[in-house]
Amino acid sequence: MPATAPTTDARNRLLRRLMALSIAAAVLTIALKVGAWALTGSVGLLSDAGESVVNLVAAVVGLVAVIWAALPPDEEHAYGHEKANYLSAAIEGALILVAAGTIAYLAIGRLVDPEPIESVGLGLVVSSAASLVNLVVGQLLVRVGRREQSLILEADGKHLMTDVWTSVGVVVGVALVALTGWERLDAIVALVVAANIVASGVVIVRRSTDGLMDRALERDELDRVEAVLARYRGGGIDFHALRTRRAGPRAFVSMHVTVPGEWSVQRGHDLVERLEGELREELTPVTVTTHLEPLEDPASYADATLDRTDVDAPARR
Repeated sequence: MPATAPTTDARNRLLRRLMALSIAAAVLTIALKVGAWALTGSVGLLSDAGESVVNLVAAVVGLVAVIWAALPPDEEHAYGHEKANYLSAAIEGALILVAAGTIAYLAIGRLVDPEPIESVGLGLVVSSAASLVNLVVGQLLVRVGRREQSLILEADGKHLMTDVWTSVGVVVGVALVALTGWERLDAIVALVVAANIVASGVVIVRRSTDGLMDRALERDELDRVEAVLARYRGGGIDFHALRTRRAGPRAFVSMHVTVPGEWSVQRGHDLVERLEGELREELTPVTVTTHLEPLEDPASYADATLDRTDVDAPARR
């Protein structure tokens, strides 16, 4: 038997605690990286500190979104507020791109007018300590975000992991500058870091856009839905107009179920109750909506697409 899923309240408390942890990590790493930049004067380390400022803003936005997404459905938002997950991730992706642009701007200025860096050893130790903080917190957020299907948490964790790789690149660049004396290498490393950040931001923005545009469930989830439907097909029972989407952790599945016209309402109702129950076992949490239709009526197939088509069906009063 699969492990019992955490209650909604417990899940929301967990997400809030982890976003608060991300905020604390961002504050700590900003302090460490600014200290490293002050010691060395490296534009690479300054760009690294700038990305941590973006981390802080993104984590605050993420915490607000987690609280917002946890609000219960109301009259104006009958399907809940889970899409706040995607809005937060879109904002975070945009902030990542802004950070990359800022880093590139600073790096180009230093590439044109290079400056020496100082106190390299101590600066790199301080920057490495900040990277270790981001590594631990980032891995935790990504792991829990995937488990809980929280795009907010996963996006924030990936942002922190991008920051780790940024810091690694900066540390290597600053060390090479100290060894070779080639000052422009500091700016070149910062530009490479900016390009890496852009790639990360594009991925996050794309995923958030998919969610806002009601993209269908992932292929493995659709296969599980189809496997359930396959167990019921036959004997006049069939399905069409299958539509799926996801809002945060919740999946939405709707379909039309065709059955022989001579069936009683009770028999048809019992069928869709069993069907919906099996789908809930496969995709918890999921909201399933079914529409029962007679197999022989042409009107049953007029709404297989999103917009209903005209059919030669008897007029209905």
